[in-house]
Amino acid sequence: MNFLHLIRSMRREGGGPAEGVRLLVGVYRQLGHSVEIATLDPPGPAAADLDIPVHTLGRRSSGYGFSPALRPWLRQNAHRFDGTIVDGLWQFHGFAALRELRGRHPYVVFPHGMLDPWFNRTYPLKVLKKRPYWALVEGPLLRGSNAVLFTSMVERDLAPLSFPGSDWNPVVVPYGTLGPPGDAAQEIAAFYSHVPQLAGEPFLLFAGRLHPKKGCDMLLRSYAAVAAQLALPKLVFVGPDSAGLQARLQRLTQKLGIAGRVLWAGMLVGPVKWGAFRAGEALVLPSHQENFGIVVAEALSCGTPVLLSDQVNIAADVQRCGAGLVEADTVAGTQRLLEQWALLSDSERQQMKHHALACWRRSFDSLRTGASIADLFSHTVAHETLTSA
Repeated sequence: MNFLHLIRSMRREGGGPAEGVRLLVGVYRQLGHSVEIATLDPPGPAAADLDIPVHTLGRRSSGYGFSPALRPWLRQNAHRFDGTIVDGLWQFHGFAALRELRGRHPYVVFPHGMLDPWFNRTYPLKVLKKRPYWALVEGPLLRGSNAVLFTSMVERDLAPLSFPGSDWNPVVVPYGTLGPPGDAAQEIAAFYSHVPQLAGEPFLLFAGRLHPKKGCDMLLRSYAAVAAQLALPKLVFVGPDSAGLQARLQRLTQKLGIAGRVLWAGMLVGPVKWGAFRAGEALVLPSHQENFGIVVAEALSCGTPVLLSDQVNIAADVQRCGAGLVEADTVAGTQRLLEQWALLSDSERQQMKHHALACWRRSFDSLRTGASIADLFSHTVAHETLTSA
């Protein structure tokens, strides 16, 4: 089959949606499918790492993404694809999909957590702008889709709470990662070469955008409190500073007296990124809201335990696997995560590592994601063929 992913931006700094599409490119290839991407990035390096057709149809790398080129492109090209995956909401590519695809070509919508009611509670003024756009664009786009894809039952059940009268065909698809592609020792060496200050020492890992919803400040306060009482390794932050938060967080480490214990590695890709996941004792993600958390699946695929807040939508699945620890998204809850980890015996940590890898294989191997999407469109094509016969 031949798929089109329609997305606002493929810049890695944007976080989950772009990274999810990158993962699926490899998945489709393994399953024997082909894929192209249409994005509202301007021509440039945003997707230079991909060896598939990427159609850059935009003018700017940020914002709503209006582009007069997208709708004509869809009119001319949509017929080439067995189905389109619309990644993300609230931007121009969704409006274009509504106008050019609804009722004409099969498409599904992947909200990537953008329907979580947390956003309405946290940014109430933005809801006033969203309501008319929901009525005119997003609501009709979702209702007219063949399916709306969710990565967990928690996300599926929360989404309708964001806007009254929501109506769509919800489908929960497996989600995750293909896992590390290279040799473990080489990837770990690549990471330590990138962060020579660690000198091969153990560390706890935070991975993801530096953003208020990720609980970064809360993690630092909790780390300082626990490290004063129990032995903790250094803490390494990996991820882009998309919200301009790093300087403030660094000032907080100085105030807390832990500046020498916290390292900032920036955004990592390729072997260096996988080396960070492999070398870390555990991933710590105390987010206030996390639709899925692709970094959780990446850590599990490396056999690395995860310490999560209960606001990570797959936290309960991880806990059932015995692959990590879960507490509330508060300073006290994050302290309990770190305390529990510090008090585990070597044998308990080793057992959790085994459970982490098994959890990824059972629930978060992204080969199943691509197969699920292909199956959805296969059924759609078969149904339309029977209907027209």
